[in-house]
Amino acid sequence: MALTTGAGVRVPAVVGELEEKILAGMRRYDVPGVALGLRYRGVDYVRGYGVAEVGKPAMVDGDTVFRVGSTTKTFTGTAVMRLVERGKLDLDRTVRSYLPGFRDGFPAATVRQALNHSAGWLGDYFYDTGADDQALARYVGAMGRVPQQTPPGKVFAYNNAALGVAGRLVEVAAGVPYEDAIRSLITGPLRLDHSSFFTEDLDDTVTVAMSHVFGPDGTQVPSPGSFAMPRSIHPAGGLISSARDQLRWARFHLGDGGRVLSRRSLRLMRSRPGPGGALFVELDGMGVTWMVRPTVEGTKVIQHGGDWEGQHSGFLMVPEQDFALTVLTNSETGPDLLDELFVDDWALARFAGLHNLPARVRPESRIADYLGYYTLEQIGFDGAAVSITLEAVAVGGELSLRYEGEELLRLGFYRKDFARFAFPDGTYSNGRSSFVRDRHDRVEFYRYGGRLMRRTDTPPAVAKSRTAATLRFPGPALPYPVRG
Repeated sequence: MALTTGAGVRVPAVVGELEEKILAGMRRYDVPGVALGLRYRGVDYVRGYGVAEVGKPAMVDGDTVFRVGSTTKTFTGTAVMRLVERGKLDLDRTVRSYLPGFRDGFPAATVRQALNHSAGWLGDYFYDTGADDQALARYVGAMGRVPQQTPPGKVFAYNNAALGVAGRLVEVAAGVPYEDAIRSLITGPLRLDHSSFFTEDLDDTVTVAMSHVFGPDGTQVPSPGSFAMPRSIHPAGGLISSARDQLRWARFHLGDGGRVLSRRSLRLMRSRPGPGGALFVELDGMGVTWMVRPTVEGTKVIQHGGDWEGQHSGFLMVPEQDFALTVLTNSETGPDLLDELFVDDWALARFAGLHNLPARVRPESRIADYLGYYTLEQIGFDGAAVSITLEAVAVGGELSLRYEGEELLRLGFYRKDFARFAFPDGTYSNGRSSFVRDRHDRVEFYRYGGRLMRRTDTPPAVAKSRTAATLRFPGPALPYPVRG
């Protein structure tokens, strides 16, 4: 059946293929609802599929709102750039110069390093400091207890906490709470009327996509409590938005900035990346909150996406081709569909003629370099530190990461320090991860989902584990609540 737009214009066949792929993925992975925004060859397509909540009649459409998770970081970064243009912030000054006393006793990171995920301190710091206007100030004020993992500017490590700091800088420079600053600096001027941090700020007619999590029988069930997020981490992942608004956001960043931001600042946000690595795809590094992703053809892909319990989304752009894709989902199986669209080559190849860097798995001759124990740390909502330790065991020329003797993921190397995830049947996904070496060329960290897991030769004396919640990523999941 030929697809047409509302104006009766014939839709390209590849758009129909994308819709078919989304619908097939929804069936395969039991995803209740999906919203799509696509910009292709100068035309915008906005679609909704499925339901906002299982058992209720409201259908998903282009104006249904989801929590977009870490794509919020790009709003925080854009707000910082508006304040840079006004002379109120400077990317190359230290955070401490704007927040006196911030992390005294630790190396001083710059504003740019906070935004390109190279500040160096532990990134998974989710301390819930309340719901009032001082929540973010208290969150940042308590960061003296957050450990420093690497020197500022040296290593890419995905850092939610650093974007909390950036949000606090926005508050201080703008003189109003973070959410108000985003409204006045970004969503208001761009008329993103379905984008906010609080559902009560949206029109009563707006449909909210309910979060769905695994029920006792393994099916997706509504989970109203999962949608909630501590206010202290709003700058890292709290935005609620629709596919239509997310596509407008893409058009803004693909355009000339208009009266909101200069073309130069838009280019700066996606250039001069910091240290590189892997975050399920290979990265040249992060610009100002945007991932800069290489391709075989040399054209850069600008990407983000977000994860929260029961809310998972993807977002990418190819500025050279005026191409953008955003997909929002409302279930814990959403990452399986997003993996096919934002990690694999399919969408980039079909719409933009671009491909991932080659990654042919081969036996790793120096597998002994990677053996040992890897510990992932987090500070949770209650402020308590938790960790999980995995043992790395050689299986031929591959690496098996095990928790309490059970294999959680298998890694196949395709070049020094870069590996792909294995599926249970032994085949490999396109999802990628990497290792970090110290100045003596010894493996110091495994970077999973962008986070650093510190390597030791022997298991840590104390290792608390948390197994109650898992936030899934493209590729294998850990029994640990990692937030994207």
